[in-house]
Amino acid sequence: MATTVNYASTPRCGEGQVSTANTNRDGSGTLGNVFAAGASGSRIDTVRIVATGTTTAGVVRLFIYDGTNNRLLSEHLVGAITPSTTVEVYSTEITYENGLILPANYILKASTNNAETFNLHAIGGDY
Repeated sequence: MATTVNYASTPRCGEGQVSTANTNRDGSGTLGNVFAAGASGSRIDTVRIVATGTTTAGVVRLFIYDGTNNRLLSEHLVGAITPSTTVEVYSTEITYENGLILPANYILKASTNNAETFNLHAIGGDY
């Protein structure tokens, strides 16, 4: 165990977009890359999911890829929304209170249950 605290020293923002319907929870099917950890590992503090248009009831899933396997991290329910000048598009923010730590070369990935487009933004840093 380290005797000193190690903070993420280089701020980073990872971004990805998913739009291909994928109902799988086992990590198979089409997944989009959101954030690739650096050579010494990375920390993600927040992930923001934002639809680009109309949504129907569904799910956006986050996965962690370890270089061999995609493992389900979390599911985020999407509500049915028709955006307009008075109704915002669907969006949500996931905050990891103690940070989501990714070892070197791990990747945060995402998928959408329905064929709808979502932008994902991961805010964090590299060690």
